[in-house]
Amino acid sequence: MVVVVGNPANTNCLTASKMAPSIPKENFSCLTRLDHNRAKSQIALKLGLTANDVKNVIIWGNHSSTQYPDVNHAKVNLQGKEVGVYEAVKDDSWLKGDFITTVQQRGAAVIKARKLSSAMSAAKAICDHVRDIWFGTPEGEFVSMGVISDGNSYGVPEDLLYSFPVVIKNKSWKFVEGLPINDFSREKMDLTAKELSEEKETAFEFLTIA
Repeated sequence: MVVVVGNPANTNCLTASKMAPSIPKENFSCLTRLDHNRAKSQIALKLGLTANDVKNVIIWGNHSSTQYPDVNHAKVNLQGKEVGVYEAVKDDSWLKGDFITTVQQRGAAVIKARKLSSAMSAAKAICDHVRDIWFGTPEGEFVSMGVISDGNSYGVPEDLLYSFPVVIKNKSWKFVEGLPINDFSREKMDLTAKELSEEKETAFEFLTIA
């Protein structure tokens, strides 16, 4: 398994995969778990819960400010009962507005405040990412991971390194299938795919020159 963290993580990961054709494409992944963890934390803070009470948030797309943190399929444990995030938060405008931009721009906000990156949070996210590859995802839960888009059922172009919801078993990941995608989500998912396509084009131009 190859895990790419250095930015632009998705396109660096795709480039590494192209440069190492003897390694299966599926063995390459990039880190969007930090964004995933941030999304869980924002929901937990809003509801006065811990991040462990939140599951199945999704980061779609690029590890950049176009990423789409999606909680349409996420659940929270509210007084022992599993409830959908939209039902629990009861603030659609926040979930479609400030929640998304906070997660998208959290890395920049941390650098601005500390004059340093969120290195420990990234290290924790790498541990989470590798632990789930090694031991698998818990039953009924999925995580976000930048993986090759080939064969996805969500209309994301092939041959991009895009963050999807995945489940992992026996050190092998699979797309979470069949999640309904509304128009709001579709637009956000397409926007981040467009950015990744443009990044790929630029990166591969340099490779051909080299």
